[in-house]
Amino acid sequence: MLPDAVYRDLVTTLFAMTMPIIGFGILYVLVGALIYFKWHDPLIAALTGSAAIVTVGRVWLIKAYDSAGRTNQDIASLRIWERRYACLTYMVALLLAALHIRALSAHEPLAHIGTISLIFTFGAGIVSRNASRPRLCVISLSLVVGPTAIAMLLHAASGSDKVSHPEFFVLQALLLVAVTLMSLQSVRHLYISSVEHLTTKHDLATLARYDPLTGLPNRLLLRETFQANIQPSAADEQMAIHYLDLDGFKAVNDRHGHPAGDAMLREVARRLQVTIRAEDVACRLGGDEFLLLQCQVRHQDQADLLARRIIKQLSEPYLINGVEMRITASVGIAMAPEFGLELERLMAFADTALYRSKAKGKAQVHFCTTEDLHQSGLAVA
Repeated sequence: MLPDAVYRDLVTTLFAMTMPIIGFGILYVLVGALIYFKWHDPLIAALTGSAAIVTVGRVWLIKAYDSAGRTNQDIASLRIWERRYACLTYMVALLLAALHIRALSAHEPLAHIGTISLIFTFGAGIVSRNASRPRLCVISLSLVVGPTAIAMLLHAASGSDKVSHPEFFVLQALLLVAVTLMSLQSVRHLYISSVEHLTTKHDLATLARYDPLTGLPNRLLLRETFQANIQPSAADEQMAIHYLDLDGFKAVNDRHGHPAGDAMLREVARRLQVTIRAEDVACRLGGDEFLLLQCQVRHQDQADLLARRIIKQLSEPYLINGVEMRITASVGIAMAPEFGLELERLMAFADTALYRSKAKGKAQVHFCTTEDLHQSGLAVA
Protein backbone atom coordinates (compact mmCIF):
# COMPACT_ATOMS: atom_id res chain seq x y z
CA MET A 1 0.00 0.00 0.00
CA LEU A 2 1.41 3.35 -1.04
CA PRO A 3 1.61 6.22 1.47
CA ASP A 4 -1.13 8.75 0.77
CA ALA A 5 1.34 11.52 -0.07
CA VAL A 6 3.11 9.32 -2.63
CA TYR A 7 -0.20 8.24 -4.18
CA ARG A 8 -1.25 11.87 -4.54
CA ASP A 9 1.95 12.68 -6.43
CA LEU A 10 1.57 9.66 -8.73
CA VAL A 11 -2.02 10.55 -9.61
CA THR A 12 -0.98 14.14 -10.31
CA THR A 13 1.21 12.96 -13.19
CA LEU A 14 -1.87 11.62 -14.98
CA PHE A 15 -3.52 15.03 -15.03
CA ALA A 16 -0.48 17.03 -16.13
CA MET A 17 -0.45 15.97 -19.79
CA THR A 18 -3.02 18.12 -21.58
CA MET A 19 -0.88 18.93 -24.63
CA PRO A 20 0.21 15.31 -25.38
CA ILE A 21 -3.44 14.22 -25.18
CA ILE A 22 -4.51 16.97 -27.57
CA GLY A 23 -1.58 16.21 -29.86
CA PHE A 24 -2.39 12.51 -30.09
CA GLY A 25 -6.07 13.28 -30.68
CA ILE A 26 -5.11 15.51 -33.62
CA LEU A 27 -2.88 12.79 -35.08
CA TYR A 28 -5.68 10.22 -34.84
CA VAL A 29 -8.13 12.58 -36.55
CA LEU A 30 -5.63 13.38 -39.32
CA VAL A 31 -4.91 9.71 -40.06
CA GLY A 32 -8.60 8.82 -39.87
CA ALA A 33 -9.56 11.73 -42.12
CA LEU A 34 -6.95 10.80 -44.75
CA ILE A 35 -8.20 7.20 -44.84
CA TYR A 36 -11.83 8.33 -45.01
CA PHE A 37 -11.26 10.74 -47.90
CA LYS A 38 -9.57 7.93 -49.81
CA TRP A 39 -12.17 5.19 -49.11
CA HIS A 40 -15.27 7.12 -47.97
CA ASP A 41 -15.82 4.43 -45.36
CA PRO A 42 -18.54 5.44 -42.84
CA LEU A 43 -16.98 3.21 -40.13
CA ILE A 44 -13.70 5.10 -40.45
CA ALA A 45 -15.65 8.35 -40.12
CA ALA A 46 -17.42 7.05 -37.01
CA LEU A 47 -14.16 5.93 -35.40
CA THR A 48 -12.50 9.26 -36.20
CA GLY A 49 -15.40 11.26 -34.79
CA SER A 50 -15.48 9.10 -31.67
CA ALA A 51 -11.76 9.66 -31.13
CA ALA A 52 -12.28 13.43 -31.37
CA ILE A 53 -15.09 13.26 -28.79
CA VAL A 54 -13.03 11.13 -26.39
CA THR A 55 -10.09 13.53 -26.74
CA VAL A 56 -12.34 16.45 -25.80
CA GLY A 57 -13.60 14.37 -22.87
CA ARG A 58 -10.05 13.70 -21.67
CA VAL A 59 -9.16 17.38 -21.79
CA TRP A 60 -12.38 18.29 -19.99
CA LEU A 61 -11.62 15.69 -17.31
CA ILE A 62 -8.24 17.32 -16.62
CA LYS A 63 -9.87 20.75 -16.32
CA ALA A 64 -12.55 19.34 -14.00
CA TYR A 65 -9.87 17.69 -11.86
CA ASP A 66 -8.05 21.01 -11.55
CA SER A 67 -11.27 22.79 -10.59
CA ALA A 68 -12.03 20.14 -7.95
CA GLY A 69 -8.82 20.98 -6.13
CA ARG A 70 -6.28 18.60 -7.67
CA THR A 71 -4.48 16.72 -4.87
CA ASN A 72 -6.24 18.72 -2.14
CA GLN A 73 -8.97 16.07 -2.18
CA ASP A 74 -9.37 12.96 -0.08
CA ILE A 75 -7.91 9.69 -1.30
CA ALA A 76 -11.31 8.19 -2.14
CA SER A 77 -12.05 11.10 -4.48
CA LEU A 78 -8.65 10.80 -6.14
CA ARG A 79 -9.28 7.12 -6.84
CA ILE A 80 -12.53 8.05 -8.59
CA TRP A 81 -10.71 10.60 -10.75
CA GLU A 82 -8.07 8.01 -11.59
CA ARG A 83 -10.73 5.49 -12.68
CA ARG A 84 -12.34 8.11 -14.91
CA TYR A 85 -9.01 8.90 -16.50
CA ALA A 86 -8.31 5.18 -17.02
CA CYS A 87 -11.71 4.54 -18.66
CA LEU A 88 -11.14 7.29 -21.24
CA THR A 89 -7.63 5.98 -21.91
CA TYR A 90 -9.01 2.48 -22.48
CA MET A 91 -11.54 3.92 -24.93
CA VAL A 92 -8.71 5.53 -26.92
CA ALA A 93 -6.87 2.19 -27.00
CA LEU A 94 -9.93 0.37 -28.33
CA LEU A 95 -10.65 3.05 -30.94
CA LEU A 96 -7.04 2.84 -32.08
CA ALA A 97 -7.18 -0.94 -32.41
CA ALA A 98 -10.48 -0.69 -34.30
CA LEU A 99 -9.01 1.85 -36.75
CA HIS A 100 -6.06 -0.37 -37.51
CA ILE A 101 -8.21 -3.49 -37.91
CA ARG A 102 -10.47 -1.62 -40.30
CA ALA A 103 -7.45 -0.38 -42.25
CA LEU A 104 -6.29 -4.00 -42.68
CA SER A 105 -9.45 -4.79 -44.62
CA ALA A 106 -7.89 -3.11 -47.65
CA HIS A 107 -4.42 -3.71 -48.98
CA GLU A 108 -3.33 -0.10 -48.59
CA PRO A 109 0.27 0.09 -47.35
CA LEU A 110 0.08 3.83 -46.59
CA ALA A 111 -3.06 3.42 -44.47
CA HIS A 112 -1.46 0.50 -42.67
CA ILE A 113 1.70 2.53 -41.98
CA GLY A 114 -0.40 5.42 -40.65
CA THR A 115 -2.40 3.32 -38.21
CA ILE A 116 0.53 1.21 -36.99
CA SER A 117 2.51 4.42 -36.44
CA LEU A 118 -0.35 5.69 -34.27
CA ILE A 119 -0.19 2.52 -32.20
CA PHE A 120 3.54 2.89 -31.58
CA THR A 121 3.03 6.58 -30.74
CA PHE A 122 0.27 5.69 -28.30
CA GLY A 123 2.43 3.02 -26.67
CA ALA A 124 5.38 5.36 -26.28
CA GLY A 125 3.14 7.99 -24.75
CA ILE A 126 1.59 5.54 -22.31
CA VAL A 127 5.00 4.36 -21.10
CA SER A 128 6.50 7.84 -20.79
CA ARG A 129 3.48 9.60 -19.25
CA ASN A 130 1.62 6.93 -17.28
CA ALA A 131 4.35 4.67 -15.93
CA SER A 132 3.33 5.90 -12.47
CA ARG A 133 0.19 3.77 -12.80
CA PRO A 134 1.35 0.32 -14.04
CA ARG A 135 -2.13 -1.21 -14.17
CA LEU A 136 -3.29 1.56 -16.49
CA CYS A 137 -0.32 0.89 -18.77
CA VAL A 138 -0.83 -2.88 -18.86
CA ILE A 139 -4.55 -2.69 -19.66
CA SER A 140 -4.16 0.12 -22.21
CA LEU A 141 -1.39 -1.61 -24.11
CA SER A 142 -3.21 -4.94 -23.97
CA LEU A 143 -6.39 -3.41 -25.39
CA VAL A 144 -4.59 -1.90 -28.35
CA VAL A 145 -1.86 -4.48 -29.02
CA GLY A 146 -3.87 -7.66 -28.42
CA PRO A 147 -6.60 -7.10 -31.05
CA THR A 148 -4.10 -5.51 -33.46
CA ALA A 149 -1.66 -8.45 -33.31
CA ILE A 150 -4.50 -10.99 -33.70
CA ALA A 151 -5.88 -9.06 -36.65
CA MET A 152 -2.47 -9.04 -38.36
CA LEU A 153 -2.04 -12.78 -37.81
CA LEU A 154 -5.51 -13.44 -39.26
CA HIS A 155 -4.69 -11.14 -42.16
CA ALA A 156 -1.50 -13.10 -42.78
CA ALA A 157 -3.45 -16.38 -42.74
CA SER A 158 -6.01 -15.08 -45.22
CA GLY A 159 -3.58 -15.63 -48.07
CA SER A 160 -2.15 -13.32 -50.72
CA ASP A 161 -0.35 -13.65 -54.03
CA LYS A 162 2.24 -11.08 -52.99
CA VAL A 163 5.69 -12.37 -52.15
CA SER A 164 6.36 -12.68 -48.39
CA HIS A 165 3.03 -11.00 -47.60
CA PRO A 166 2.01 -13.47 -44.81
CA GLU A 167 5.52 -13.59 -43.36
CA PHE A 168 5.69 -9.80 -43.22
CA PHE A 169 2.48 -9.49 -41.19
CA VAL A 170 3.42 -12.35 -38.85
CA LEU A 171 6.78 -10.68 -38.24
CA GLN A 172 5.10 -7.33 -37.65
CA ALA A 173 2.67 -8.86 -35.15
CA LEU A 174 5.54 -10.52 -33.28
CA LEU A 175 7.54 -7.29 -33.27
CA LEU A 176 4.56 -5.38 -31.88
CA VAL A 177 4.10 -7.89 -29.07
CA ALA A 178 7.85 -7.95 -28.32
CA VAL A 179 8.08 -4.15 -28.16
CA THR A 180 5.03 -4.09 -25.87
CA LEU A 181 6.56 -6.61 -23.48
CA MET A 182 9.80 -4.64 -23.36
CA SER A 183 7.82 -1.45 -22.78
CA LEU A 184 6.05 -3.06 -19.83
CA GLN A 185 9.44 -3.91 -18.36
CA SER A 186 10.33 -0.23 -18.68
CA VAL A 187 7.04 0.66 -16.96
CA ARG A 188 7.95 -1.59 -14.04
CA HIS A 189 11.39 0.00 -13.72
CA LEU A 190 10.04 3.56 -13.99
CA TYR A 191 7.30 2.87 -11.46
CA ILE A 192 9.70 1.44 -8.88
CA SER A 193 12.08 4.37 -9.40
CA SER A 194 9.25 6.90 -9.07
CA VAL A 195 7.91 5.35 -5.87
CA GLU A 196 11.39 5.22 -4.33
CA HIS A 197 12.08 8.83 -5.32
CA LEU A 198 8.75 10.16 -4.04
CA THR A 199 8.93 8.13 -0.82
CA THR A 200 12.39 9.52 -0.13
CA LYS A 201 11.22 13.05 -0.95
CA HIS A 202 8.30 12.84 1.47
CA ASP A 203 10.41 11.16 4.15
CA LEU A 204 12.93 13.99 3.92
CA ALA A 205 10.12 16.55 4.02
CA THR A 206 8.77 14.88 7.14
CA LEU A 207 12.19 14.88 8.80
CA ALA A 208 12.58 18.55 7.91
CA ARG A 209 9.25 19.49 9.49
CA TYR A 210 8.82 17.13 12.45
CA ASP A 211 10.75 16.45 15.62
CA PRO A 212 12.18 12.92 15.35
CA LEU A 213 11.75 12.16 19.07
CA THR A 214 8.16 13.25 19.69
CA GLY A 215 6.72 13.42 16.17
CA LEU A 216 5.52 16.97 16.83
CA PRO A 217 6.05 19.73 14.27
CA ASN A 218 9.38 21.56 14.53
CA ARG A 219 10.19 25.24 13.98
CA LEU A 220 9.93 25.00 10.17
CA LEU A 221 6.40 23.61 10.15
CA LEU A 222 5.50 25.92 13.03
CA ARG A 223 6.52 28.93 10.93
CA GLU A 224 4.58 27.67 7.90
CA THR A 225 1.46 27.11 10.02
CA PHE A 226 1.80 30.51 11.65
CA GLN A 227 2.03 32.28 8.28
CA ALA A 228 -1.02 30.39 7.02
CA ASN A 229 -3.15 31.32 10.04
CA ILE A 230 -1.92 34.73 11.19
CA GLN A 231 -4.47 36.66 9.14
CA PRO A 232 -7.70 36.56 11.19
CA SER A 233 -10.99 35.71 9.49
CA ALA A 234 -12.89 38.02 11.88
CA ALA A 235 -12.13 41.47 13.33
CA ASP A 236 -12.07 40.21 16.94
CA GLU A 237 -10.14 37.04 16.21
CA GLN A 238 -6.70 36.58 17.78
CA MET A 239 -3.95 33.98 18.01
CA ALA A 240 -2.37 32.89 21.29
CA ILE A 241 1.28 31.79 21.38
CA HIS A 242 1.84 29.51 24.40
CA TYR A 243 5.45 28.97 25.46
CA LEU A 244 5.72 25.84 27.69
CA ASP A 245 8.54 24.69 29.92
CA LEU A 246 8.45 21.47 31.95
CA ASP A 247 9.04 21.96 35.69
CA GLY A 248 11.09 19.18 37.23
CA PHE A 249 12.12 17.52 33.96
CA LYS A 250 15.85 17.95 34.60
CA ALA A 251 15.48 16.02 37.86
CA VAL A 252 13.86 13.13 35.92
CA ASN A 253 16.77 13.04 33.50
CA ASP A 254 19.35 13.20 36.28
CA ARG A 255 17.70 10.54 38.43
CA HIS A 256 16.33 8.09 35.85
CA GLY A 257 18.52 8.73 32.80
CA HIS A 258 17.94 10.15 29.34
CA PRO A 259 15.92 7.15 28.00
CA ALA A 260 13.33 7.78 30.71
CA GLY A 261 13.41 11.49 29.90
CA ASP A 262 12.85 10.75 26.21
CA ALA A 263 9.91 8.48 27.05
CA MET A 264 8.43 11.26 29.17
CA LEU A 265 8.83 13.81 26.34
CA ARG A 266 7.00 11.45 23.98
CA GLU A 267 4.16 11.13 26.50
CA VAL A 268 4.07 14.92 26.95
CA ALA A 269 3.73 15.29 23.18
CA ARG A 270 0.90 12.77 23.11
CA ARG A 271 -0.98 14.57 25.88
CA LEU A 272 -0.56 17.90 24.14
CA GLN A 273 -1.93 16.48 20.90
CA VAL A 274 -5.08 15.13 22.53
CA THR A 275 -5.64 18.33 24.50
CA ILE A 276 -5.53 20.90 21.70
CA ARG A 277 -8.04 21.32 18.87
CA ALA A 278 -7.43 20.15 15.30
CA GLU A 279 -6.78 23.70 14.09
CA ASP A 280 -4.17 24.34 16.82
CA VAL A 281 -0.52 23.26 16.58
CA ALA A 282 1.81 21.86 19.24
CA CYS A 283 5.51 22.13 18.48
CA ARG A 284 8.66 21.00 20.26
CA LEU A 285 11.34 23.68 20.20
CA GLY A 286 14.02 21.51 21.80
CA GLY A 287 14.89 20.07 25.19
CA ASP A 288 11.81 20.36 27.42
CA GLU A 289 10.43 23.47 25.70
CA PHE A 290 7.24 23.39 23.64
CA LEU A 291 5.19 25.98 21.79
CA LEU A 292 1.47 26.00 21.01
CA LEU A 293 -0.30 28.06 18.38
CA GLN A 294 -3.91 28.51 19.45
CA CYS A 295 -5.89 29.85 16.50
CA GLN A 296 -9.27 31.58 16.31
CA VAL A 297 -9.18 32.97 19.85
CA ARG A 298 -12.09 35.32 20.53
CA HIS A 299 -11.12 36.28 24.08
CA GLN A 300 -8.05 35.98 26.27
CA ASP A 301 -10.00 33.71 28.62
CA GLN A 302 -9.96 31.00 25.94
CA ALA A 303 -6.16 31.02 25.93
CA ASP A 304 -6.09 30.97 29.73
CA LEU A 305 -8.49 28.01 29.81
CA LEU A 306 -6.37 26.02 27.34
CA ALA A 307 -3.15 26.77 29.24
CA ARG A 308 -4.64 25.60 32.53
CA ARG A 309 -6.07 22.48 30.90
CA ILE A 310 -2.61 21.68 29.50
CA ILE A 311 -0.99 22.22 32.90
CA LYS A 312 -3.53 19.85 34.46
CA GLN A 313 -2.92 17.18 31.79
CA LEU A 314 0.88 17.41 32.00
CA SER A 315 0.81 17.33 35.80
CA GLU A 316 -0.85 13.90 35.87
CA PRO A 317 1.52 11.06 36.91
CA TYR A 318 3.73 9.39 34.28
CA LEU A 319 4.43 5.67 34.42
CA ILE A 320 7.85 5.18 32.78
CA ASN A 321 9.35 1.68 32.85
CA GLY A 322 7.09 0.80 35.77
CA VAL A 323 8.13 3.84 37.80
CA GLU A 324 5.68 6.65 38.60
CA MET A 325 7.11 10.11 37.91
CA ARG A 326 5.68 13.60 38.15
CA ILE A 327 6.39 16.93 36.51
CA THR A 328 4.43 20.14 36.01
CA ALA A 329 4.46 22.82 33.33
CA SER A 330 4.74 26.60 33.29
CA VAL A 331 3.17 28.62 30.47
CA GLY A 332 3.83 32.09 29.10
CA ILE A 333 1.40 33.53 26.55
CA ALA A 334 1.68 36.32 23.99
CA MET A 335 -1.34 37.40 21.98
CA ALA A 336 -1.33 38.35 18.30
CA PRO A 337 -1.97 40.83 16.80
CA GLU A 338 -1.77 42.73 20.12
CA PHE A 339 1.99 42.12 20.27
CA GLY A 340 2.64 42.08 16.54
CA LEU A 341 2.49 39.66 13.64
CA GLU A 342 6.10 38.40 13.53
CA LEU A 343 6.55 34.90 14.87
CA GLU A 344 10.07 35.33 16.24
CA ARG A 345 9.11 38.44 18.23
CA LEU A 346 5.93 36.81 19.50
CA MET A 347 7.97 33.80 20.63
CA ALA A 348 10.37 36.12 22.43
CA PHE A 349 7.44 37.87 24.13
CA ALA A 350 5.89 34.54 25.13
CA ASP A 351 9.29 33.45 26.49
CA THR A 352 9.39 36.62 28.57
CA ALA A 353 5.93 35.81 29.91
CA LEU A 354 7.15 32.26 30.68
CA TYR A 355 9.99 33.73 32.75
CA ARG A 356 7.43 35.70 34.76
CA SER A 357 5.29 32.59 35.10
CA LYS A 358 8.16 30.51 36.54
CA ALA A 359 8.96 33.34 38.96
CA LYS A 360 5.50 32.81 40.48
CA GLY A 361 6.21 29.13 41.16
CA LYS A 362 5.41 25.88 39.37
CA ALA A 363 2.37 25.20 37.18
CA GLN A 364 1.56 28.85 36.59
CA VAL A 365 0.25 30.87 33.60
CA HIS A 366 1.26 34.41 32.75
CA PHE A 367 0.15 36.62 29.86
CA CYS A 368 2.71 38.95 28.35
CA THR A 369 2.16 42.62 29.20
CA THR A 370 3.73 45.84 28.02
CA GLU A 371 5.28 46.23 31.47
CA ASP A 372 6.99 42.83 31.11
CA LEU A 373 8.53 43.93 27.83
CA HIS A 374 9.81 47.22 29.24
CA GLN A 375 11.41 45.40 32.17
CA SER A 376 13.05 42.96 29.76
CA GLY A 377 14.26 45.65 27.35
CA LEU A 378 11.90 44.48 24.58
CA ALA A 379 9.42 46.57 22.64
CA VAL A 380 6.27 45.82 20.72
CA ALA A 381 6.76 46.11 16.92
